[in-house]
Amino acid sequence: MMSVRERFDLDIQAVQNQMLELCNMSISALQRSYQALMEQDLDLALEIIEDDSELNHIEEEINDKVILLIAKQQPVATDLRRLMVITKAASDMERVGDYAVNIAKETIRIGKEPLIFPMTNFESMCQKAIQMLEGIVEAFVHEDTTKAKEIADLDDYVDDLYGATVELLIRKAGENPEAIKQITHLSFICRYLERSADHATNIAEHLFYLVKGRHYELNA
Repeated sequence: MMSVRERFDLDIQAVQNQMLELCNMSISALQRSYQALMEQDLDLALEIIEDDSELNHIEEEINDKVILLIAKQQPVATDLRRLMVITKAASDMERVGDYAVNIAKETIRIGKEPLIFPMTNFESMCQKAIQMLEGIVEAFVHEDTTKAKEIADLDDYVDDLYGATVELLIRKAGENPEAIKQITHLSFICRYLERSADHATNIAEHLFYLVKGRHYELNA
């Protein structure tokens, strides 16, 4: 016969597993949104927008389950901390899914018009954001704060690249006023990639709170 504690541990693990599923889906959505942009694949962009309701549904389910567990079990401080961190991490990853949708929408707005700006920096930002998000999921599973800190430190690289790319886009708009519409769409995409990386840092901070029991600002 399973004890109340064993059942509770299993319930917490199930919610955490659902959060990890949400993480993987959001990271995949971000990868696919960038692919849709580069290939100017409008069907794929539409698919990403349509799939977003599933991400939202999973986040709502996680929140509902956590509220139910807190209400029914009156968890001790460490359990409560874990449950709160799971909801915060799920919220961060759902936002990454939203940024994927936003990139898909900007891709549709650009349409089949040839891209007039070199995409090297975008590629680097996207790869780094994906690396950070995948890394923080792994760190979360193993409760590895050393790895979490390393991932948070990578955010400076993304921020610097974002700043440099926006400057180049503004310069391009000055040289090419007729291209300003596409440059505006690309500026938004640049911002969404930078924000996605920020959420990896947020989750790193949640992990520190989970493991150490106090709040840390890892990228102040």
